[in-house]
Parts: sequence; structure tokens; C-alpha cells
Amino acid sequence: MRLELPVIPLRNTVILPHTTTPVDVGRAKSKRAVEEAMGADRLIFLVAQRDPEVDDPTQDDLYTWGVQAVVKQAMRLPDGTLQVMVEARARAEVKDYIAGPYLRARGEVYSEVFPADEAVTRVLVEELKDAFDKYVTSHKSLRLDRYQLEAVKGTTDPAMLADTIAYHATWTVAEKQEILELTDIEARLKKVLELLSRDLERFELDKRVAQRVKEQMDTNQREYYLREQMKAIQKELGGEDGLSDLDALRKKIEEIGMPEAVKTKALKELDRLERMQQGSPEATVARTYLDWLTEVPWTKADPEVLDIAHTRQILDEDHFGLKDVKERILEYLAVRQLTAHLEVRNKAPILVLVGPPGVGKTSLGRSIARSMNRKFHRISLGGVRDEAEIRGHRRTYIGAMPGKLIHAMKQVGVVNPVILLDEIDKMSSDWRGDPASAMLEVLDPEQNNTFTDHYLDVPYDLSKVFFITTANTLQTIPRPLLDRMEVIEIPGYTNLEKAAIARQYLWPKQVKEAGMEGKIEVTDAAIMRVINEYTREAGVRGLEREMGKIARKGAKFWLEGSWEGLRTVDASDLPTYLGIPRFRPDKAETEPQVGTAQGLAWTPVGGTLLTIEVAAVPGSGKLSLTGQLGEVMKESAQAALTYLRAHTQTYGLPEDFYNKVDLHVHVPDGATPKDGPSAGITMATAIASALSRRPARMDIAMTGEVSLRGKVMPIGGVKEKLLAAHQAGIHKIVLPKDNEPQLEDLPKEVLEGLDIKLVEDVGQVLEYLLLPEPAMPPVVQPTDNRQQPGAGA
Repeated sequence: MRLELPVIPLRNTVILPHTTTPVDVGRAKSKRAVEEAMGADRLIFLVAQRDPEVDDPTQDDLYTWGVQAVVKQAMRLPDGTLQVMVEARARAEVKDYIAGPYLRARGEVYSEVFPADEAVTRVLVEELKDAFDKYVTSHKSLRLDRYQLEAVKGTTDPAMLADTIAYHATWTVAEKQEILELTDIEARLKKVLELLSRDLERFELDKRVAQRVKEQMDTNQREYYLREQMKAIQKELGGEDGLSDLDALRKKIEEIGMPEAVKTKALKELDRLERMQQGSPEATVARTYLDWLTEVPWTKADPEVLDIAHTRQILDEDHFGLKDVKERILEYLAVRQLTAHLEVRNKAPILVLVGPPGVGKTSLGRSIARSMNRKFHRISLGGVRDEAEIRGHRRTYIGAMPGKLIHAMKQVGVVNPVILLDEIDKMSSDWRGDPASAMLEVLDPEQNNTFTDHYLDVPYDLSKVFFITTANTLQTIPRPLLDRMEVIEIPGYTNLEKAAIARQYLWPKQVKEAGMEGKIEVTDAAIMRVINEYTREAGVRGLEREMGKIARKGAKFWLEGSWEGLRTVDASDLPTYLGIPRFRPDKAETEPQVGTAQGLAWTPVGGTLLTIEVAAVPGSGKLSLTGQLGEVMKESAQAALTYLRAHTQTYGLPEDFYNKVDLHVHVPDGATPKDGPSAGITMATAIASALSRRPARMDIAMTGEVSLRGKVMPIGGVKEKLLAAHQAGIHKIVLPKDNEPQLEDLPKEVLEGLDIKLVEDVGQVLEYLLLPEPAMPPVVQPTDNRQQPGAGA
């Protein structure tokens, strides 16, 4: 039957046929619909809203199915709301809505069609009544009076029974709407029975859980009573109240936020401690272990400052230069800032800062921690040779303690500190173990979330720790360990950078510590002389000491005879404050020399000039190498000599020099060990100059490895070597072609002052370095081969 009736949308409720219920009507359109129904035949459509938050629902906001109902009574409340008593009579499917001042729709009203198989229906009806009886008994909040229960039990109409039970049940709007839309009575009975069975299973589960909770509570109360008895007995026996703080320890274990497995182990150990005699050695060991478990942080973390502009400001305030390091930190924080709202957070990076002493590796860690608002802790690894210092000792040993990592976490008290592992390249190993291997788990982002200290013997999460390691060289770091870290190289500072650091950071600090603010000042020329003649280093640690000496000497002079105003220390005054200069600046020779070539070398404290001398004297073809040369450097000399022997005619060398000439290759500063392949082309140039007597230009410095085919191979330490040449006053450089990309790392002011020739083979080097005419007769005089005995043999 099709009808056209007003519509009242319902929030959070579904009304089913065969029920009478009150409905509060507060919206203006709904009130108008009620008034229209009361003025006509009192019939109305009741339809549930899909989203109860919508105040002015349209056709799309309402379900298609509802009920046809008759308004039995309407009463206006003091607040203007209409309380309407409605009797739902039949299901109705809304076909379309009619525009107007209130909701009005055309709908099809359906009459119930009873199933043909009455036997199945009767069985379903009986099962439904039994299930509903159990449902009412087991439901904690559903309360039906005796008359309502009798009405349900006395219902014989299967359609009315299903709708009445669904009306009383505490199901969701979607579930009741699904029942409303089932026109097949047998399907409706089965759906109601299915939902009742589901709830009955849940009620039974809740009952079992409640029973277990009650039993556990009884057990806890019993244990509490017994513990109180033990306390009373111990007091009566004259002992101290040894168990008085164990309850506080138990509470701390419960509240500190340990992982469930760790918490279970801690409570088990605490139960064992309660059964021990207080004061026994075993009880002391157990108590110390529990103290460690509760004192290391498990969840507490410092709030991060995720602002790269603030971080850049802090890093620039504390350190001059170090562009690559700062950029890497800012990249990491930028990713953290952009992913802060995600559940999956980025793993903390593992950085290794590699560079010579005094360039600011350790102090950089403090600046990173301060810029990120994290706590900072430094662990010195220099000389560590026992694996237990990293992983701790097992509790079976007397005096066992956790390792350095757990000690650090306890001291900082948070799970996300910045930990600096200083001098990681100076760890060693012996019969007690290899600490570098123990560090593999610590510095692997894929494993350190389950780091296991031997003492704690439970997994501990180190993945939120920002690890920074420092080293002077990568050579002594095991390759598997190095593979887990991101390498950031910090080269030595240029003289201009050192001067800027001294002026902006070191000198103000030293003057303040000496109490000489406003009393003494140094000129820029004095600072530059200190750099060149009183220190020789890649970093600024020695420079800071010298600045401190000037400030302290000034304090002494001021107390001996106070001066008025500000005293300025110039370069010529430095011997009075620092004594005679200890170094003379590297100054390259400028005149061409026979058998001598100017090379460049890398040292742990920066680059330096490396002069190679070769003497060719009559002999039998021997090659002598002096100057504390390493095996690689000796092999470079052999390779250079073999290449020249293969190209004697090309470079105008005596044809039989390898039989009649002894070569002595010497690298001055003989007390200093030297090694590496980068002096290959320098040796080749010096040997060729000594044999051909053609002078080699000394205003040009070179570096590069030589192969047997005469190829110039790339080398390392380009920046340090070119800085050394620049500081020594050499402006022309010979560099392997393959090292051209490394030139981008040079400061702009240094690169602009250098004339760099990129070469690919030794021929280019010799053509550029050797003057065309010999300066003296060759070491082997030409002779008539026919006059030599056995010349034709």
C-alpha cells in the first residue's frame, strides 16, 4: 500500500513495528510534521538518520526503510520540545521525498507474509524465547518488569516476537536497522537469534574474566596479609623492618612503564627477594639488580625541539664552519619535524665524526644535544679492551655491574639522550674479549631496540638514542662496525678559519676566565703569528692554550704594575708573552733543483709539504730508500722506477742507467714515519730529474699515485694537502684528474688562489715539471759500445 505522509527523522534510535514508544521532537521541521499529522489522520513515517550529528537531514542522510506509525498523543514540554507517543504499525520503504517546509515522503507500507513452513517457525520462536530469557538474566544494565517479560513470553506472533525482542535489546542502530529491513519473517527470526547468541557468548566471557579477576584479587589480598604478618613477626624478633620499602619497590615496578616481559621478571625477582633473609649476600645481589631495573629509564623522554631554524642558530653559535656536519643534523631534524605526526618514527642516526684532534668533534655533540633539547652524555672508549665494559658482567660474578651504556642511560634518566662515544678508533681487544664486536649491536639501528646487557639480562631499547661517535682515523675501526655508521669527515681548519675561531670564540673565553675583560686585547696580526709560529695542528686546541697563556701573562703584568685603559698585544710582543717561536712556517723552495721534487702529504694533524730528494751516483743499479718509509711508499718508488726504465728514450734518460747508476731516494724529516701511495708521481719526477739532470720546478707541488703503465691514480686527503700548499705559498698544483670533484670541498678563497693542473699520466707531469735543458752532464757518460768487452754478446 502506497501512502504520502510527513516524516520525522530519528537520532540514535530505530523504532520497530509492534512497539509503542515516546519520541522527543525538538527540531522546527519535525514539529511542523507532527502538527500536520495531528491535523490529518495522525499517520507519520519514522526514519532513522545515518549520522546523528546532522541537524537538518536531507534524503541522503536518512535510511530508506522506516516504519509507519500513528501519533497517539503529543504534549508540549516547558522548554518547547514536543513529547510524542507513537505506535509503530508496519514496515515502510520510502520511495521519494516531496519538497516543502518539512520532510514529507511517499512510501510503500508492507504487510507481514508468514512463512509456509510453520514447523521451522515454531522451533525458531521457542529458541528465541529461551535465548531472550537468558539474555535478560545475564545482561547487567537491561531491566524489564514482570509484565514486559510475560508479554514477550506470551507472544505467539513470530513477526511481533522478533520486533519486540530487537526493540528491547541493547544493539547498535545499524544492527536494529538491518532487522527492520528484513521483510522475510524466518530470516528476521534467525538474525535476532544470531545477535542474542553472540551477546550471550560475550556475557559468559565477561563472567569468566570477572571470576578470574576476583580470584586474583583474593590472592593479592592474601599475599598482602601474609606480608604484613611477616613484618609483625620480624619486628617481634627484634629485627629491622626490612620489608618496609619492598612495597614501594613493587609499586615502582608496576608504574615505571617496563615492557611486560621485563615487568614479569622484575616481579618474580621481587617475590624471591621477599622470601630471603634480609641482609644475606644473595638478598643484596637481588636488591641491587631490582634497583638497576627500576632506575634505568623505560618510557620517560625529553620533549624534542623540532625547529631546524633554532637548531641552525645553536650550531652556528657554538661552532665555526663544519658545514657538512651541520647540514646532516639539520637533514635529520627536518625529517623528524615532517614525520612528527606519524606513528612510525625515524630511527636515530649513527654518526661518526672523523678528523684530527682539536677540530671540535666532542664539543659538537654537546651543541647537538642542546639544540635538540636532549640530555648529553659522553662515554670515552679510548683504551677499552674488555667486552664487559660495554655489555656488563653476568650476575653470577661477585661485584657484577652493567656496562657503560646502561650506566649512561641511568645517569641521563631518559630514553632519548645524545650519547657521544669518544675515540671509538682507540678501542683494543685482548683475551677478555673484543669490545668493538660488542658495539655492533649498539650501533646497528636494526638491532639496538633489543640491546641485551649481560647484567640486566633483558632487552633494552636503545633505538631512540642519538649516537655520535668520534675518531681520528677510520683505519683502526673494524669494517663491520664502520658499515653501521654514517661517516662525516671534519678536515683541519685553514689559517683564516683558525683566526676567525680565535677572534670570535677562543680569545673572549680566555679573557673572561683570566678576569682581564676590558684590560687586554690582541691584534689580528698577533693571532696569525700564533697560528703560524706557535702551533702546528689541524684543530684549535693548541691555539686555545696559547690564547690562554697570553691572557694569563697579561693578568700577571697587570697585577705587577696596573696600566690604564686597554693594552693591545701585537705580533712583535708575542715573544714576551709566549717565548721564542717553536715552529717556522712551511716555506717552499722556489729555485728549480736537480733530483728534488715538491710533494704534498696528509698527516693526522692536516696536510704538509713533502720534499723528495734523489741522488744518482755511479754504481751497479741499486735502489736505496731512506726516511722511515712504509711498505706502500717503497712500492710506489719501485713502480715509478720501473715505469722510467720502460720509457728511457721518451724522457731522454741514459739507456743503461739501471746497470751503472745507484739511486738513493730520501724523504727528509727522517724521524717521522711515512707511508701511502700518493707520492708516486713526486718520486717519478725526482728520479727522472736526477737521471736526466733536468731541474724540476720547486714552485709546483704535486700528489698522485703512479701505476706501472704511467697512469696517475686518484688519492685521498685532497683538501688538507691543498690547504698546506696554500699556507706554504705554493699556488701551482698538479692533481690527478679523477680528484677533480673533491675540489668543491675547498674554501672559495683558497680555490681562487690556486692554479691546479689536472693530469692523467706521468708524461704530462714530467713535461710540466722538468725544465727542457740539463743543468749538468748526465751521471752516465756515453761510451763507444764496440770498445766494451762482450758488447756484442
